[in-house]
Amino acid sequence: MLRRFWSKCLVQSLLSLMLCDALPAAEQPNIVLIYVDDLGYGDLGCTGGGAVSTPNIDRLADEGCRFTDGHSAAATCTPSRYALLTGEYAWRRKGTGIATGDAASIIAADRVTLASILRRAGYRSAVVGKWHLGLGTADLDWNRPISPGPLDLGFDESFIIPATGDRVPCVYVEGRQVVGLDPADPIQVSFSGPIGAEPTGLQNPELLKLQWEHGHNATIVNGISRIGFMSGGHKARWVDEDMADVLTARAQKFIEQHVSSHHQQPFFLFFSTHDVHVPRVPHPRFAGRSALGARGDVLEQLDWSVGQLLKTLEQHQLSRNTLVILTSDNGPVLNDGYRDEAAERNGKHRPSGPFRGGKYSAFEGGTRVPMLVRWPARIPPRSTSDALICQVDFLATFAALTGESLPQGCGPDSRNLLPALLLEDRHGRAHLVQQAGALSVRQGRWKLIESSKGPALNRQVNIETGNLGQVQLYDLTADPGETRNLAATEPTQVAELQQLLDQIRNGSDNDR
Repeated sequence: MLRRFWSKCLVQSLLSLMLCDALPAAEQPNIVLIYVDDLGYGDLGCTGGGAVSTPNIDRLADEGCRFTDGHSAAATCTPSRYALLTGEYAWRRKGTGIATGDAASIIAADRVTLASILRRAGYRSAVVGKWHLGLGTADLDWNRPISPGPLDLGFDESFIIPATGDRVPCVYVEGRQVVGLDPADPIQVSFSGPIGAEPTGLQNPELLKLQWEHGHNATIVNGISRIGFMSGGHKARWVDEDMADVLTARAQKFIEQHVSSHHQQPFFLFFSTHDVHVPRVPHPRFAGRSALGARGDVLEQLDWSVGQLLKTLEQHQLSRNTLVILTSDNGPVLNDGYRDEAAERNGKHRPSGPFRGGKYSAFEGGTRVPMLVRWPARIPPRSTSDALICQVDFLATFAALTGESLPQGCGPDSRNLLPALLLEDRHGRAHLVQQAGALSVRQGRWKLIESSKGPALNRQVNIETGNLGQVQLYDLTADPGETRNLAATEPTQVAELQQLLDQIRNGSDNDR
């Protein structure tokens, strides 16, 4: 009897241990979305790039899944970010082009967003890093509380750069307030003409530590001239070399404070890095580390930031049940306005991998970006998937993941791709619209690019735009580099895809 009793106790103990080990997989996972700026499909070791060292990012692929057909919703940043947060293609809405530094909030405060749907599911959310979706109203005063902003869109905490590193105002905004604001030195911002007596890159090139190539010749901040004009706020201005450290530390702080104060509540961290965007000014620890010059250096700096976040998750035993996604807002660009030798020192490195085009382009290199997903509790290591997946789907997918339903009319273009994310579905989307100068539509192996006006080459950045003045049709299975336009020999396929694109454009797409 005693032996049977102890045997029964042992079995129950083993079952309890097994259940405890499996429990996190049944809980709502923490979510860390690492949103990189201007990272190309071929920039990482795990996607075929060997010119720079990215061991921490490559580790995500080794311990999770690499999606080979993952996409941003557009070939530029603001529309991609809009689509990611709202689940709606940005081309459906006016005013969602590349935002100026003083743009009003593009997303209405009453809009359902990725953060607000996760808040409804019990998550505590933070955004750290680049925002570039506008802030406040059209008459925004940077010296007063700023609203609307991330806190009005579902985030509980925010520490952001308002637009991009190459646009004024060059300040951090925490919550609703500029960090380090000095009432005696009020901030003024203008994108219509000079203000104050600040030196500019155009008139004072001798003050620059990084020369401008095109379009970046207005107010000088930290020895770098920017897009737009700014006066005041001198104590609040950032130091570019420190930006990765500042943003990474803030992201780590959110995780650590969450663990100590809200440990029973899941969290969502939207870590939106500034690297690899211009101006590329790495911290001295990373300057000169790569063979690719400043662009390669900030790629290695980005990898360090990712490694710091992964280390923080490990230190708090959060790795197993934390869903980590790393992806980019659009494809890569080399010379994007500063003389940092990114093009001259690129060598044989192919930032877009096997794909044509890059940032600003309707070709695959514009939106086909790295998409790495790690969730040890649910996703097997060293996996790959060819499923067609897009960032516009994160809204519906995260809603499904957390058991939430989207209100009627919200996220009209977002699809629940949770089965694809968990490798239970190897197909993903039935179709995808890609936004650049022209609209494209993907379905299966086929891609159609609409005829559009405009130059075929963006000469400033030396990237093909995809604007060829005629319809283009490519078989991406046979021709991933989009070298052979089959429109003339496949008229039926062209007609079917054009009809599909028209249906989606008119809102009659029923693929839900």
